[in-house]
Amino acid sequence: MSDDTREKQRRGGFWRDNSLTLAFGTAFLMVLAAQALVGHAEFNDQLAIDGLQRIGLGEYVTTSDFAVDVTENWQSEFLQFSLYIIGTVWLVQRGSPESKELHKSGTESDREQRLGDHAKVDSPRWAGTKDWRQRLYSSSLGLVMALLFAGSWLAQSVSGTAAYDEQRLRQLQDPVGWGTYLTLPDFWSRTLQNWQSELLAVAAMVILSVYLRQRGSPESKPVGTAHTSTGVEG
Repeated sequence: MSDDTREKQRRGGFWRDNSLTLAFGTAFLMVLAAQALVGHAEFNDQLAIDGLQRIGLGEYVTTSDFAVDVTENWQSEFLQFSLYIIGTVWLVQRGSPESKELHKSGTESDREQRLGDHAKVDSPRWAGTKDWRQRLYSSSLGLVMALLFAGSWLAQSVSGTAAYDEQRLRQLQDPVGWGTYLTLPDFWSRTLQNWQSELLAVAAMVILSVYLRQRGSPESKPVGTAHTSTGVEG
């Protein structure tokens, strides 16, 4: 086998090198389309019950009903990852590959994080600075995830208000407005039912990965690794 062939195999191609993102991105779009189809059917069924005219799929995906169903799930997912990213800086779980090694709890030293004078040639440019850029970049992942959570939660509240008020108008009741909607059980029921499921999933992943294995997965320890080994990934 020639050196060029080995180099190509080592580097792979665009599709292989980005297969994880592409696969989940494609699956996301497929599921979102499926949600739109079934949501459209359910929405039209409700319109028929109320004696109103059915609407097309294109019109449905612009409605507040569709928007609130989508954003209420998005905000809980971004909340999960925000809490997990930030929480695992300080919190540990003995034996879990989802946790750092027990003695590394905290933000770690500049040497361990390759910051400032310890930055490498291939380190991100802002990692080698010693000012606000380094501080910002050092927290950029958690910050962006938190902003995505806040934005999607705001979108849920706005679209949820519109959907709730539309339903009230069909029943010849006065709309309540955004501020009032934030205090209503409808908003918090949509929110909390997603939060509890995301937190349960994280807790289950953390503790089950102590004792269970998935060969070849970076989310699992190597199959033969001791239960007490912490921060070791396959």
